Amino acid sequence: MTDLTLTAPRNAISEVDPALLAAWLDARGEPAYRTSQVLAGAHLPTAASFDDLTDLPRALRADLGSAFDFSSVAGSHVLVADGGETAKAVHELADGQRVESVLMHYPARGRAAARTTICISSQAGCAVACPFCATGQAGFGRQLSPGEIVDQVLHWHRSPWLALGRDWRPGTRTGHYNIVFMGMGEPLNNADRVFEAVRLLNDPGRLGIGARHITVSTSGVVPGIDRMVDELPQVNLAISLHAADDDLRDELVPINRKWPIAAVLGAGRRFAGVTGRRVSLEYVLIDGVNDSLQQAARLADLAAGWLCHVNLIPLNPTPGSRWSGTAAASVSAFAASVRSAGVPVTIRDTRGREIEAACGQLHAQLAGRELPGRSDVRRAEVPVA
Repeated sequence: MTDLTLTAPRNAISEVDPALLAAWLDARGEPAYRTSQVLAGAHLPTAASFDDLTDLPRALRADLGSAFDFSSVAGSHVLVADGGETAKAVHELADGQRVESVLMHYPARGRAAARTTICISSQAGCAVACPFCATGQAGFGRQLSPGEIVDQVLHWHRSPWLALGRDWRPGTRTGHYNIVFMGMGEPLNNADRVFEAVRLLNDPGRLGIGARHITVSTSGVVPGIDRMVDELPQVNLAISLHAADDDLRDELVPINRKWPIAAVLGAGRRFAGVTGRRVSLEYVLIDGVNDSLQQAARLADLAAGWLCHVNLIPLNPTPGSRWSGTAAASVSAFAASVRSAGVPVTIRDTRGREIEAACGQLHAQLAGRELPGRSDVRRAEVPVA
């Protein structure tokens, strides 16, 4: 576990080591079972503060509120799109840094069950500086702590929007509930804290989200991928590829200059070979830049013959961007070309265009605006007719 202390700045309850919490409780004469009681209660969807943990003595609730933050999120602004199926939040942290998360509901289709996916951030900003990404263009702020990562999920866990999922309710196992590290930041440039956050999310005494319902996405940090093989073998890996040759990827994903395509996909192959888990190759399609059939053929060559699939994502352009997303017909032609080589291909649903749902866009839109505080979050999330 990460070395956490109980000194300022205060820890959020979501990241406190059970042994430290047990010692804190024992010093107050509380029985041993209080540790699991506090952690389970703090992760209930109905709990908005320690005062809501009514199975605890009133004095203990007050002491907990004095020692720990119930959430590291100081305020949130939420916008909703797609008939309520997509909601995006900008969260303000204690030091004023802001990060984004997105909740997406997917209705049942054919044999596929309805599912809910929460996309979360791992850093405030990003240093990778992909030119088509609003977060990359905004620059890097700082690393997020495990609690600041987990509390993005807990925001939605306590939100009325989560209840809109047709087949999923907190505390049940009907439907699918997924976490993807595809928000602001490069997760594997914050690997220690991200790995700890995954363990916290997976903890059955907290949220208990299955490891196979968690995906870590990377732009190609090879040492971090190799760490995942050893430390998070049950978690899914996604690689943001976005180009099928090094010259173009150097421009679109500058980290390619350090870890080129061969090294990145070599690490992906090792992950797939050791874990038996299929790797997702994420590919944002940009009109006239990386969407030619020649690129499709090269991508097919890179993806053929190993346990992976290609996920195509039409670009959600940022305001003022010189680039735009590939048209639907060209997306289909690109997908067909890759698929003809025997490579599994999916096309990601484009969500939330009217609420600036691409990574970093809403954050930029709200720059300088005050966000509702914790006491106002529920009011702020009530749908407006």
